[in-house]
Parts: sequence; structure tokens; C-alpha cells
Amino acid sequence: MSASTTTGAGTGADRGTSDRKIVLWRHGQTAWNLERRFQGSTDIELTATGVAQARRAARLLASLKPDAIVASDLRRASATAAELASVTGLPVAHDAALRETYAGEWQGLTHDEILGKYGEQYAAWKRGEPVRRGGGELETEVADRAAPVVLEHADRLPEGGTLVVVSHGGTIRTTIGRLLGLEAHYWEGLGGLSNCCWSVLGEGARGWRLMEHNAGTLPEPVLGDDD
Repeated sequence: MSASTTTGAGTGADRGTSDRKIVLWRHGQTAWNLERRFQGSTDIELTATGVAQARRAARLLASLKPDAIVASDLRRASATAAELASVTGLPVAHDAALRETYAGEWQGLTHDEILGKYGEQYAAWKRGEPVRRGGGELETEVADRAAPVVLEHADRLPEGGTLVVVSHGGTIRTTIGRLLGLEAHYWEGLGGLSNCCWSVLGEGARGWRLMEHNAGTLPEPVLGDDD
């Protein structure tokens, strides 16, 4: 697999800084998650359960002693990040580049409605083909906007520091794929994140490595835009 798209390749050894970690944390549950309705960049808030999930996860993540928090500016992500901020006392930087994939006409439709109206497009996406779902963004375009923001904040960490990125399932998956240097065709091989679960990237001599994926809970169904 080519590493030509690896935004973060060589960051550790080249800069003399190592052992940094990036925790990519998905937001808590929303009503549209429960309805299996595609959210994309629509600004949907957390349910009461989603807030409780964020509070529980925040206590666990606080034990990692993070140095910084950056979040999508959509309400479901910013409210999730606020729970960690309240426990750690850290400020939250918000960035629209960490929003979920814009999916045009797919947004607001249920999973079954998408299959009924856009079945061929859905199947092509699942095969790993470059698809503008609903006329929206390509997955590579999502990675183009999100991964540099993550790296920019990671570059400000002290040696051994930890960054928590609060974002969305699809955006996190594409960002992980980009930072690992995987070709876009293989990004589907990274399973989706359950609500308020996270993945951890650790920095080594060759760049970023996936250390944990979909951590933080007992197995639960993945209810989100990237399933």
C-alpha cells in the first residue's frame, strides 16, 4: 500500500519528538443515530443518553491526562467535548474542518431510504470506490480538511503529550486512514465507532500507529453515518 497520502509520515523521528498520542473520540448518541438517519453535517444535538455517555467517557479519558482538546463545532461533538473540559479544566478549540462528511441529498434520510433511492451509489461506496454520496464530499476530501487540523494540534503537544479530538464516525475513520498512510480504498477496513467510543494513535519512529480502536465500552452496535 502506498504511503503517498500520509500527512503525518515521519513526524516522530524527523522532529525529535516522540510518544505523543492522538485520541479520536466520537460524539454521544443522537436521536438520528437511533433512527439510523444520516446526519452528515446537519447540526443534531445529543440525547439525554448521549450526554450520559459523554460524562462517563470523559471520566475515563481524563485519566489519560490529556494536554489539549479540539472538537468539531457541531453541537453533538462540542457538547461531548464540553464534558471532558469540565473534568480536566482544559479549553476546547473548535474547528469546522472536523465536521462529519457532507452528504447532500443523503442527509436526513434513513438507512433504508438511502438503500431504496441510492442503492447503486451505496454499494459502490461500500466497495471502496470514490463516491460523492448524495452529491456531497468524497472521503478523501474529508481527510484533506480534517487530518491537517489534527496534525496541527498534535504538533503543539509536548513530548509524550496527548491530544483528544472530538469528531464524528466518518471523519474519524478517514482521518485515521490518512494518518496511517492507507490508500483510500482500504479505509472501509477500519470498522465504525460506537457512540462515545474512541481510537488511539501513537507516534513511533515510522509515523502514526493504531494502538486502540473502538475502545471505551462493551460491544454495542455502531449507529452512524459510516455503517
